[in-house]
Amino acid sequence: MDGKRMMSDEAFLQQIQDGLLEIVKPYERRLNQQRKMAEFIGECVRYAGRDDYIELDESLKTRMALDVAGEESLAGCAEYFDRLRTYAAEKVERYRLQFVEDLTARAREVGLALQVDFPRLVSLRGIEGAIDFGKRTTTINKKTLKTIDPKKIVSALLKEKRELYDRPFDPRAFIDGVHQTYKAILQREGLPPGRPVPIQQFYFEYVISLQSKAFLQDMARGKFRGYSVDQFGVDLWRTFEAGTGGTSDGFLLQLRPGRNNSFWLIDGDGEKRQITGISFQKVEP
Repeated sequence: MDGKRMMSDEAFLQQIQDGLLEIVKPYERRLNQQRKMAEFIGECVRYAGRDDYIELDESLKTRMALDVAGEESLAGCAEYFDRLRTYAAEKVERYRLQFVEDLTARAREVGLALQVDFPRLVSLRGIEGAIDFGKRTTTINKKTLKTIDPKKIVSALLKEKRELYDRPFDPRAFIDGVHQTYKAILQREGLPPGRPVPIQQFYFEYVISLQSKAFLQDMARGKFRGYSVDQFGVDLWRTFEAGTGGTSDGFLLQLRPGRNNSFWLIDGDGEKRQITGISFQKVEP
């Protein structure tokens, strides 16, 4: 009897808990949304207080700004937002003249190589971008930032530098590894020495060659070693720049330009080109 009563009490209490939780969920969602709106208004106040017109311009174009302006309990915000939006947009447009100077100064402060030929940006080989003042966006290596703030742009450039250049790198070991993958493809497919291999096929197999035995055994995502096409292109350039002269056993790398099924890589002249094939040729003594 006690056991049945206990089960009945548990079911009763569980029913009450579930019911109350269902009732409070919409209320909590409203509270959470109200909290986010209040925080957003606070941010705008702080930006206005320090005349950070770039942050104001970007913030007042977000979905949150529209939500706040349309909130009945925050009547009056829409008018202030409209006035701030006009003010910030005008100052950003005037700032265009000073932008290049501020951007290059910020890069110089952190020791980052940067050339600005507005709207284009060029840093180290393989790191480039463009500014779109009208859309308030910056593109760096095909990644779009919804900002034209020099601090954020330089921060993104530094991130690219860390990913592409601040890695242990041995040019000779790299080119020997690339050659090993090339030879393995020729041997498996019965191709003669020197035959170009499609670059996309080669890249996939080279990335697989970089993986640990642990990854190859179970293919666990957490064990995968990422290696982007941009990293591959920069490593090719660093090898050309190092002047290794080819592989340890006397083979020179050749990249075949083309448009179909290609990758944008950096050639021996430091120029980005569309590459469709890769091969190695024996250096005659």
